[in-house]
Amino acid sequence: MFDFLRRAAAAGGDGDAMPEAKASAVGPLTAGRVNTFPGALGAQARPVWQGTRDAGSLVRAGFQGNPVGFRAVRLIAEAAAALPLVLQDCERRYEAHPLLTLMRRPNPAQGRADFLDALYAQLLLSGNAYVEAVPGAAPGLPVELHVLRSDRMRVIPGPDGWPEAWEYTVGVRKHRFNAGAGGGAVAPICHVRAYHPRDDHYGLSPLEAAATAIDVHNSASRWSKALLDNAARPSGAIVYKGADGQAVLSPDQYDRLVSEMEMHHQGARNAGRPMLLEGGLDWKPMGFSPSDMEFQKTKEAAAREIAVAFGIPPMLMGIPGDATYANYQEAHRAFYRLTVLPLATRVTAALADWLGGFIGEAVELRPDPDQVPALAAERDQQWRRIGEAAFLTEAEKRALLGLPRLAEEE
Repeated sequence: MFDFLRRAAAAGGDGDAMPEAKASAVGPLTAGRVNTFPGALGAQARPVWQGTRDAGSLVRAGFQGNPVGFRAVRLIAEAAAALPLVLQDCERRYEAHPLLTLMRRPNPAQGRADFLDALYAQLLLSGNAYVEAVPGAAPGLPVELHVLRSDRMRVIPGPDGWPEAWEYTVGVRKHRFNAGAGGGAVAPICHVRAYHPRDDHYGLSPLEAAATAIDVHNSASRWSKALLDNAARPSGAIVYKGADGQAVLSPDQYDRLVSEMEMHHQGARNAGRPMLLEGGLDWKPMGFSPSDMEFQKTKEAAAREIAVAFGIPPMLMGIPGDATYANYQEAHRAFYRLTVLPLATRVTAALADWLGGFIGEAVELRPDPDQVPALAAERDQQWRRIGEAAFLTEAEKRALLGLPRLAEEE
């Protein structure tokens, strides 16, 4: 979809006429560039996560292995995928259109909700989302759309800095998608990426921004698990003093004591089990230190930071706070207004611009906020305020409400 930046205007009849180069002057500087700072392109021209992390380890730690990260991604992706979509141009809103038909069933395995769910999830997990267009026998819209795994995709920049191809790798097998495949003007791949201030070709994932908080949350969870494995109490001390005043156990006595403690007095199934100590042994329990008592608060603070990185009000994630009914309503409204709608608007606009190139139409695909229950109150106020504005014409009112013009207004 970036080919229009690379195409030069056709030269005129004069031999000395120079074609107009429609490309950024600094684009060639980024072509083939290898960045060395964290989060940018590595030596393999692939995203490099904080420290030694790659995309897979970050997803395993922050999504598969962390309930807060998992819920954050699922909450946003499911909410955005469920938004009603409208298709319109500057003249009308379409009830039926080939593009709407394609979006209703992008491929045989996925409907619209499943397709968009996967697309939003890839964007949230990696900062990048790739959609493949499967062309039909005749020119026009693709017959299928598929969301590709972003961790398998590599951007190949051209001489002008814009992507000239994308390489998809599965094991040892690779497939190259050329930007001008088949001589067409539209690229076979639509790359949607989140903003990254230090990377020319890849986006920044919320997981990467929340990586430290995810580590803290996971470490606190492992600490809690270890505490439960040790009968849900901090470790104590077994003091030995023999009858002859000797305070040292023999190797056999020590091994036997450790074995009995692990077998009979550790783990949840042994919680509360009385301890039988032989002569000379005494148990000295140790209470929770102040740092032990702060672990739960540290875990809640880390969970709050993860939610903030994804743009989700903490109370919607079940994180303790001022969870009154009025606050919950406002948090729900803010979640849609500040996180879900901007994300869905960006992604659907990119899809509409890309797919419109196949059919040569300038159409707008966007979510319809009028059908979002969480925004019903503010939309009612907006409609009433605009409807009661006597100084506005009907055409101006429709424009303010995001509606296309009526046929009789032309």
